Amino acid sequence: MCESYIRPHPFGEVERREVNTSPAVPLYTPEQRLRRDQSRWTVVQGILAPVQFLAFLVSLYLVCDSLFGQGRADWAQTSVLVKTALLYAIMITGSIWEKVVFDCYLFAPPFFWEDVVSMGVMVLHTLYVLAWWFQLLDPAEQLWLALAAAMCITKARYRPTFTAGSSRTATP
Repeated sequence: MCESYIRPHPFGEVERREVNTSPAVPLYTPEQRLRRDQSRWTVVQGILAPVQFLAFLVSLYLVCDSLFGQGRADWAQTSVLVKTALLYAIMITGSIWEKVVFDCYLFAPPFFWEDVVSMGVMVLHTLYVLAWWFQLLDPAEQLWLALAAAMCITKARYRPTFTAGSSRTATP
């Protein structure tokens, strides 16, 4: 439910705004919260998430240093492979976590958009691995692809307000 209010504008005009007064929808039902709190996958996600984020930051630095500075492309390429392996691990364990908590492997309503973006990120990283493995692109082009994947992550995955309760280990 939205309510309107009128607020004076600093330049003498009147500004009309809508304010959402609906009660907040809880992220978890009591049963889901209990399953979340009892699941070992919650702990796994809580460990993998910061490790994967650290790998993301290190890889981002190495890729940018290689593309824009004098960094070593082989280190940057290896860092992207490590980051991709961690990304696959967090996606697989995250889908198991969603199955335990929400009874579906992916696209549970509270995490629908996070999962959609994650699928895009997975596609870009998989393309990177294929380009690296089959030498479909030169090293600089591979790193540009990795940078595109990193920007996709930056814009969506690590944005704290992307979805209501975007952290799988969110507390009540």
